[in-house]
Amino acid sequence: MSQEAVIEVSEFSSIEQEIHSMVKDLSSNSSWLLSAIYASPSKISSIIQKLSVSLLLTLKSISSLYVVPELANPQASLEEEEANERLVGTLYKALSSKDFDEVQRLLAPDLEWWFHGPPNHQHLMHLLTGSAPSSSSSFVFVPQTIVAFGSTVLVEGFEKERSASWVHAWTVTDGIITQVREYFNTSVTVTRFGAGASQPISSPGVTTLRSASANECQSVWESKLCDINSVPGLVLAL
Repeated sequence: MSQEAVIEVSEFSSIEQEIHSMVKDLSSNSSWLLSAIYASPSKISSIIQKLSVSLLLTLKSISSLYVVPELANPQASLEEEEANERLVGTLYKALSSKDFDEVQRLLAPDLEWWFHGPPNHQHLMHLLTGSAPSSSSSFVFVPQTIVAFGSTVLVEGFEKERSASWVHAWTVTDGIITQVREYFNTSVTVTRFGAGASQPISSPGVTTLRSASANECQSVWESKLCDINSVPGLVLAL
């Protein structure tokens, strides 16, 4: 509502001891329906005027306590996610071609790395640090799905020769990859809280949930290439 308002009160309907009035703030084009019951109909009109002004002042006082957040731009969010997916896809191409100059350009110098799985499957760490033994240097990461949730990009693949499933969760900050969480032979479930879980996703391996309460935790992505009955499971909360 505006700071200064012009109030218009018009009678909507009335009987002997009650009246229904339309109260309108002309400055903001906001309207309310106000009803009153009184023992003396002759005094109703002045009472309605006083009540309408009191109602407006109360609503203004309440509204001043809150700052309405600016709604996110869905198109901007989608464009950011697509850019993050392309960035991570470029990283895998650089790893495959062993273009380590490109790899260094895409990664933050203080990249955070977290690993879960058999220690002999730390192939990515060996590749990124240049300390790769023969087993790691021959390991090729071929993404089968790449999907972004905001700044987090999830990538899943499977290496047939070693029967190894893997999931990478990359964090992209201002066009640079700053963190990676790596899971080998692990079932990964990604969750979100509240309205963020309801955003529509059409990428493979994503469970779309269109409604969620503000405090509800919803699964938005699950790994598909591992045997969930024979590997441990972890939850990644966004």
